Amino acid sequence: MTPDHVAHNRRFWDADADAYQDAHGDGLARAPLAWGAYRAPESELRVLGDVQGLDVLELGCGAAQWSLALAALGARVVALDLSAAQLAHARAASRTLALVVANGEQLPFAAAGFDLVFCDHGALSFCEPAVIVPECARVLRSNGTLAFSTTHPLLYLTWNDEEQRQSRRLCMPFDELGRMESGEGTIDWSLPASTWIRLLREHGFEIEALFELCAPSGATTTYEDFAPLKWARRWPAEWIWKPRRR
Repeated sequence: MTPDHVAHNRRFWDADADAYQDAHGDGLARAPLAWGAYRAPESELRVLGDVQGLDVLELGCGAAQWSLALAALGARVVALDLSAAQLAHARAASRTLALVVANGEQLPFAAAGFDLVFCDHGALSFCEPAVIVPECARVLRSNGTLAFSTTHPLLYLTWNDEEQRQSRRLCMPFDELGRMESGEGTIDWSLPASTWIRLLREHGFEIEALFELCAPSGATTTYEDFAPLKWARRWPAEWIWKPRRR
C-alpha cells in the first residue's frame, strides 16, 4: 500500500509542476550547479566534488537541471522523481538523460549501483527518513557519497503560525520536529541534527561534512515565500549533509 505522504506529495507535485517550473525553472537552468533557495554555488562548497566517470542518482530531480549539468561534466546520471508531470519538463529539456518515475522510499535499482546519491530539497525532504536512508545506503557502493539539502529546523522552529510570518524567536516546541504538514502544501520531514546523525550512522554512514547555509549579501531568489531574505542572512534556512557510506 502506498503511504499517505507519498500519495499526497505525488498529487501536489503533479498539480504544481507547471507553475513551479514557470516560477523557478529558468533560474535553475541558468545556475544549475547551486544549492538551495539562495543558490549557494557548488563551485564554492564542493559538496559533490569531481563527478566525471561517476554513477550518480538524483532523488527528486524536478526538471533535472542539476542532473543535466552533472551529465555535461562527465557523470553517468539517473534522474528520479515521484512526479511524472515534473519529469515531463525534464524530458522536454533532454532526450538522452535517464529519467525514472519512482518513490524514493522504494528505489527500483540493484544494490551498490551508484557512487553518488544526492538531492537539493528533493526526496530526502519529502520521504520518511527512516525508510529512505537505508534505501540510499543499499544503492550506494562502499565509500559512496550521499549529499542532500533540506530545510533547516530553525525555519520551522521560528515560524509564527498565528501571525503567519517568520519570527526572530522560537515559536514551536523542539519535540514537534519530525513529520511536518502544511495543509495544502507538501508533507515534509524536518529532523534535528542528533536524529540525522543517529539514523545515518545506523545505516553505515559516517558524516563527512555539514553545511549550514545563510543567504549571502546581495543574494536574490525566486523562492521569496521560503525564507525572508533579511531572516536568511542572519540564520541558516537550509543545511546540506554529506555522509559517506562505509
